[in-house]
Amino acid sequence: MRGDDEPQTDPEDPRPVKDRTELTPPSAVAREALNRAKAAARAKGLRPGSPARRSPLAEPRLSGQGPGARDPQLLSDVLGRLMRDKGWTADVSVGGVIGRWPEVVGAQVADHCQPETFEEKVLVVRADSTAWATQVRLLVPTLLRRLAEEVGEGVVEQVTVLGPAGPGFRRGRRSVRGPGPRDTYG
Repeated sequence: MRGDDEPQTDPEDPRPVKDRTELTPPSAVAREALNRAKAAARAKGLRPGSPARRSPLAEPRLSGQGPGARDPQLLSDVLGRLMRDKGWTADVSVGGVIGRWPEVVGAQVADHCQPETFEEKVLVVRADSTAWATQVRLLVPTLLRRLAEEVGEGVVEQVTVLGPAGPGFRRGRRSVRGPGPRDTYG
């Protein structure tokens, strides 16, 4: 029985097969593969062996007529593009409304309630008394309509009105849970 690693021999010729056939040298095989790859690249329109050419659209113009990518640009245009690219437009417009809160809701309402947070299309407003919190809750539909005019439809979908916050009794960085100020003896 023959092993697979033994060369096959013809009973008429005692020489191994590799000696009986002419094999192409490895350098010729590599050269032929390189030539086939170059021909395939030429067929695709590429130029093998030459430095890569940049497309004129990807390369900014260094000089010439008209504005280029390297020309100075207005800060407002650059910031507007940055806000659009990052998706900050809605948050910045709501921030502008919060900065102009007295103009949006009126001076009398602005004196008694302030916006606290805006997260996930919900604006949280805190009133300085429970009576004003009730009044602002009644004005929520009007407030939503006014906010839609200022920042756009669908940016603010809900307004939550909170009453006045009670005093905080925690002091310092560390505190212990307990009944609070009622635990004193004096």
